[in-house]
Amino acid sequence: MLVDDHELIRQGLRRAFERDAGFTVVGEAATVAEAHKLAEATQPTVAVIDIRLPDGSGLELAQKLRQHRGDIGLVILTMYAGDDHLFGALDAGASAFVPKSSPSDDVVAAARHAATAPSAFVADGLAEAMQRRLHPTGPQLTRREREVLDLLADGLGVSSIARKLYISESTTKTHVSKLYDKLNASNRAQAIMAAVRAGLLSNGEEGQPG
Repeated sequence: MLVDDHELIRQGLRRAFERDAGFTVVGEAATVAEAHKLAEATQPTVAVIDIRLPDGSGLELAQKLRQHRGDIGLVILTMYAGDDHLFGALDAGASAFVPKSSPSDDVVAAARHAATAPSAFVADGLAEAMQRRLHPTGPQLTRREREVLDLLADGLGVSSIARKLYISESTTKTHVSKLYDKLNASNRAQAIMAAVRAGLLSNGEEGQPG
């Protein structure tokens, strides 16, 4: 089961899986609501899930699917490959965490792992992320600041971020200001580069769908 709100990404994933005789794509969903219905109807062996969906979180979707079925393989596919999202996927009961910048063969390989060992979590850079969690040296951001950072990396302005997070523009400006202070940045570009260096974002994220 493929869950992503971007049709082109779903089409690319479908082609990648259709080239592998070991997989059959049982359906596609663009939202959390569609995914729940599709999972109930098709009972997939593996679900490949985008972390950000129009009506909710792919991590919350993965967690609910895991609670319902212990044997389902869950691959979290995301443009946001920072440590926070990686550990979010681990906490949600995912089987694998794969950045969207990875080759399609990596996604298929992750799905193959998820099908055979759904409860064993794999991710590139997991050991390094664990070290950073055990011995933090970079800026420590709140959950809201991480959300603001993700949206800044998407290219959104203050007004759009405020609408997306259902908070006021003044509150958004406060979060952006604190974020810049913690990252020792004076503008969006500097903040994003500092976040990449600190492992909070992966390279090349800004302005891309996620």
